[in-house]
Amino acid sequence: MYQFARFAATRAALAVITLIMVSFIVFSLMELVPGDCAERYLAFKNTQGSQISVADIEAERVRLGLDKPYITRWGTWIISAFQGDYGDSCILRVNIAQLLGEKFWISLWICLSSLLLAYIIAIPVGIIAATSKNALLNNSLRFVSYLGLAMPNFLLALMIMLFSTIVFGDSLTGLFSKEFRDAAWSYDRVIDFLSRAWLPVFILGWSATAFAIQTVRALMSDEVGKLYVTAASARGVTGRRLLWRYPARHALGPIINSLGFDLNRIFNELPIVALILTLTEAGSLLIEALARSNDQQLAGAIIFMLTASIVGINFVTDIILALTDPRIRRSILD
Repeated sequence: MYQFARFAATRAALAVITLIMVSFIVFSLMELVPGDCAERYLAFKNTQGSQISVADIEAERVRLGLDKPYITRWGTWIISAFQGDYGDSCILRVNIAQLLGEKFWISLWICLSSLLLAYIIAIPVGIIAATSKNALLNNSLRFVSYLGLAMPNFLLALMIMLFSTIVFGDSLTGLFSKEFRDAAWSYDRVIDFLSRAWLPVFILGWSATAFAIQTVRALMSDEVGKLYVTAASARGVTGRRLLWRYPARHALGPIINSLGFDLNRIFNELPIVALILTLTEAGSLLIEALARSNDQQLAGAIIFMLTASIVGINFVTDIILALTDPRIRRSILD
């Protein structure tokens, strides 16, 4: 028990160190963007027809603390970030935590749901594809997985939108209907959200499922032929019990360990899908901050929150692997 507690504490410390290093990289990239926040805000205001003097820029720099040393500003930013305060948006001049509000959590929920959907489908299908002797079944599953890898998510989104518009007269864009878009959360709003959220979940899970099927199939194919599986079969262990107790148990370890990577890959695809489906969430805000308004403070906050989510998932998967994989448990006790 002591060794496991030490293992968990070590992983937690590494997670915090990783977040600190990522925060330094993100903050440094924000600093490397030409012009500071005050200058970018001045350029934005000039496009609105107002004039701001150099004295106004200096006053804004003092108000934002840009006159302080770099390390001091980074230290203040990271301490505030760990407390959930990311400062104000450089362009919009509103609190970032308030601006993001539920948007980031909705985005994270969509990504996690897509990831869960992908593995609910991919794990049994991948095991069947690796162990079945039916050539027609194997070729069909292989074709479906290749199609999922070859067809981009945005193309699938456009096809579904076109089909829904022609057949049902509704493009299925947005996460809420008009009457629930700005309403407070209630049972009816949750039902309305679920009636529309399935589409981005399905689209984002499309390629993730195909990739996961290929991964599970390859890992299972490698484990099924090993001697310990043959020995278990010789002892009379057969059928599903043999598959789940031996090769599947060992093959799923790398799958669990890659959850953070897969979540990052899904979130990378979210902004494009968000633009096509006109979703009002963090993915579209990230595109807006990086490509249009050059609001590095907002972009940095979204990237940091995503990184924190991935690091947290990796920490949880490390603990799960330590509890389920005897090889890792033995390495902890050694």
